[in-house]
Amino acid sequence: MFPFINLEEEEDNSDYFDYFSDEPGSAPGTLSIEADASPPVIFLIDYNSNNASRIKINDPEDCEPYLDTASISWIDVQGLGSENVLRRLGRVFDLHPLVLEDVVNVPQRPKVDDYEDQLLFIARMVTPKDSGRGFVAEQVSLILGKHYLLTVQEEPDYDCFGPVRERIRSAKGVIRHHNADYLAYSLIDAIIDGFFPVLEDYGEALEELEDEVVANPSRQSLEKIHRIKRELLALRRAIWPQRDAINSLIRDSNHLISDEVRVYLRDCYDHTVQVIDMVETYREVASSLMDVYVSSVGNRMNEVMKLLTIISTIFIPLTFIAGVYGMNFDPHSSPWNMPELEWYWGYPACLGVMATIAGALIFYFKRKGWFENFSGIKD
Repeated sequence: MFPFINLEEEEDNSDYFDYFSDEPGSAPGTLSIEADASPPVIFLIDYNSNNASRIKINDPEDCEPYLDTASISWIDVQGLGSENVLRRLGRVFDLHPLVLEDVVNVPQRPKVDDYEDQLLFIARMVTPKDSGRGFVAEQVSLILGKHYLLTVQEEPDYDCFGPVRERIRSAKGVIRHHNADYLAYSLIDAIIDGFFPVLEDYGEALEELEDEVVANPSRQSLEKIHRIKRELLALRRAIWPQRDAINSLIRDSNHLISDEVRVYLRDCYDHTVQVIDMVETYREVASSLMDVYVSSVGNRMNEVMKLLTIISTIFIPLTFIAGVYGMNFDPHSSPWNMPELEWYWGYPACLGVMATIAGALIFYFKRKGWFENFSGIKD
């Protein structure tokens, strides 16, 4: 664990993505904070090749001494529920009003903006839900400086940065021997890799849904297909712009990102393309499941109609015989008026003929294979 320091003690956390749109006529730099937004919690991880410490920041101004040190400082802001704290952070880090607007007014489209001594990278991060399938999505903003990295998240306790924190704490890998640009790459890579567990869950859900649609399609199956298609569309809208943003980091020259880190960013770009391929594949599978559902429902209806047709066909001659003997002609008025009504075995003979005809038709239909697949018809 990090050595945890509390400065206050020392001194005495599958909807569509709707991108933010400013209110018409609002001034640049206007901050719009949702009423239910979580209050900001600020953590600072300061490290070099020899030491690393984690600090809880209570006042934004306490970050200022760490911005010009030789060590690397990662300031992680979790929550957007206080305009006062956010504006004070903007003054401490000398953020452009448009940067602060993009960070606070969520969600924004993933992008990269260059502000000379700072580089803004906005990303969408997804994490699996604690229970059930689905994901939690939020915006993460990374502001890269020469010796620091400021990250701003919508909610506390929902991120995929745990492995990066652990690598810094335990000095695993080379992260503590690089500058802040490598830290930014590590977080972006963690964001992209966070899509894979979510997509694995959707892959399993699609396999189960495919079996359900083929074996027993229902109204609930159709609702599941629509829900998965909407959620996959949301993932697609999250990952596609991030590919372009990462490509911009690789392609555009900026003194804050070294050539060595650009090589790592290429690997991150490859992971992004892989995520996009998986999303597109699953979307095609979900669309094909709709066709399978329609075909399965049609096949079930055809089987029902076949069964009803067979039953009707069997009863047609029986109905004919019953209709003939239901005409009630008086056999005493004419020898041609149903003389078999006077037979001693007339009634049993009629029933026997009807049973023989029905049995013969059932045998014929069975030989023709018309009774196959009826076991799949369920109430």
